[in-house]
Amino acid sequence: MGRLLRHYWFPVAAVVEVPRGTARPVRLLGQDFVLFRTDDDTWGLLDEHCPHRGASLAQGLVDGRALRCPYHGWAFAADGGCVEMPAEADNPALRDRASIGAYRVETLGGLVFAYVGEAPAPLLPRYDLFVWGGVLRDVGQALLPCNWLQIMENSVDPTHVEWLHGHHLAGVRARAGLSTPERYRAHHERIGFEAFEHGIIKRRLLEGGAEEDDDWKVGHPLVFPHMLRVGAHLQHRFQIRVPVDDTHTRHYWYACYRPPEGVALPVQDEVPVYDVPWQDEQGGFITDFVDGGDIMTWVGQGPIADRTRELLVSSDQGVIILRRLLHEQIARVEQGLDPLGLVRDAEQNRLIDLPQEERKFGDGRAFLREALELSHVRHSPLRDTIAGWLEPSVLESGGG
Repeated sequence: MGRLLRHYWFPVAAVVEVPRGTARPVRLLGQDFVLFRTDDDTWGLLDEHCPHRGASLAQGLVDGRALRCPYHGWAFAADGGCVEMPAEADNPALRDRASIGAYRVETLGGLVFAYVGEAPAPLLPRYDLFVWGGVLRDVGQALLPCNWLQIMENSVDPTHVEWLHGHHLAGVRARAGLSTPERYRAHHERIGFEAFEHGIIKRRLLEGGAEEDDDWKVGHPLVFPHMLRVGAHLQHRFQIRVPVDDTHTRHYWYACYRPPEGVALPVQDEVPVYDVPWQDEQGGFITDFVDGGDIMTWVGQGPIADRTRELLVSSDQGVIILRRLLHEQIARVEQGLDPLGLVRDAEQNRLIDLPQEERKFGDGRAFLREALELSHVRHSPLRDTIAGWLEPSVLESGGG
C-alpha cells in the first residue's frame, strides 16, 4: 500500500504556513522531510536529517538559495545538492557524496503538494476547486491519531449521515439546548456506487426523492485514493486525508465559497489556514458539529481499525468496493502499470472538472448558513465574511 500511495501527490502544508526564508518539518507516509522556501520563492523538500551528523534540517536557516544545517552550516539546494561545507576546503567530490534525498514540490490553490514516489512523477492534478476563479478559499486542518483508511472508508458509507449527523447530532445538540435541521435525518432508500476515471461516484436516493434528483443522477466523488468532494451551490469542498504514518492522518477541509448572485467578492491575496478543534479541555470528543461526529467515529475505531472484528452488512457495499479497488490498484503497481487517477497528459490537466450535485438544498443559502454553525466553517477566519453575504440587507441590495 505504501508503494501505491507514493504514486500520488499529497498536500503537506498551506502556502501561508511557510513564509519566504523559512523551513518546517513534514512527515508523510511514515517518512520525515523538511520543507523550505527561499527568499526568491523557490520551494524544496529534502530528507530531514543532515548526512553529516544527522541534525534536523527542519531547524536550519534558509540562506539565500539554500537550506543550512543548524549544526555545522552545511548548505543544501532544492535539488538535494550540497553547495557548501563551511569548515572544509571546497571539494566538489566530497560535496557530491553529501547530496541528500530531494523530492518534487509544487503549489496549487494555496496548498503545497509533495510527490515522494518513483520517477517519472505524474502531473499534479488541477482539480476544479484548486483552480476555480470567482471564489473565496480557506483550509481547515486537524491531525488525527488514526489510520487514513478508516477515514476514507467513511466516504463510501452514505447511510451514516441519517444517524450520525441526523439523530445522534440532534441528540447531542438538544442536550445543550441547540437545534438541528431535519434534513440530516432523511432516510436512505437506496445507495449506489460507480467507478470512474478518478475514483468512485457515490449516489443516494433519500426518502421522498426521485431518480431524477441530482443526489442520484449525478452524485459526488471519492477522488482516489485520498479525497472526497462534497457540497453544492454556494459551498464546495475537498476533504483530503493525508497519511502521515500508519497511526496519524492530517485531515484538510479545503473549501471554496461562491457569493450569492449580485454580492461582491472581496479580494483574497492568500488562502488562510485554521485549526479545527475536535477535543475539549478534558480530552473528550467535541460532537456538537458534523465534522466532530465524523472524527469521533474515525478516531474511536482505534489507531488502526481492527477489521477482523467487524460485521459487514448490505449497506456496507461502498466499503467493500473501495477495499477491492485498493487491492486492484496495488496489483497494477506490482505489474509496473499506472494506478487509477494518475494524470500525465498536460492538455487533460488544464482543468479537471469533477461531478458534483448542484440542484440540491434549494438556492444553497440555508445550507451555507447551517455550515457556519454545524461544520468546520464555524472556526474559519472567513466565517464573518460569509455570514455577511447572507444578511437580508446585503442580499436585497445585491452588493457586499
